[in-house]
Amino acid sequence: MDIKLSQCFIAVDDHEKAIPFYRDVLGLEVRNDVGFEGMRWVTVGAPSQPGVEIVLEPPLADPNAPAADKEAMAELLAKGLLRGVIFSTEDCDATFERIRAAGGEVLQEPIDQPYGVRDCAFRDPAGNMLRFSQPRA
Repeated sequence: MDIKLSQCFIAVDDHEKAIPFYRDVLGLEVRNDVGFEGMRWVTVGAPSQPGVEIVLEPPLADPNAPAADKEAMAELLAKGLLRGVIFSTEDCDATFERIRAAGGEVLQEPIDQPYGVRDCAFRDPAGNMLRFSQPRA
């Protein structure tokens, strides 16, 4: 069996803030922008990985979800408690400097981790944690 990652999802509360961050700051390309039942999904991805997309979606992308559940998810997102994504990079320090210079909210400066990577972390405009990891030799 040959399976591959195709899409992963990140909750965002404002696509107009998220798109410039993922496109202009991180350098991802916008591949799709779809509206459905008052919601919006935008897919972005690295030009070097045409088969992998990140879907920027509402905090609870279910038009039939109860209002209380939608509110609870929005509160978790606002607190930064929803999961994010780990990106790989060939140069953690250069990636860090580029994102910081573009105004990215720093969570962790580059550091060598005991599990064999050098990484750093930022928050996206919605509060999600994004890590940038470089394997150590």
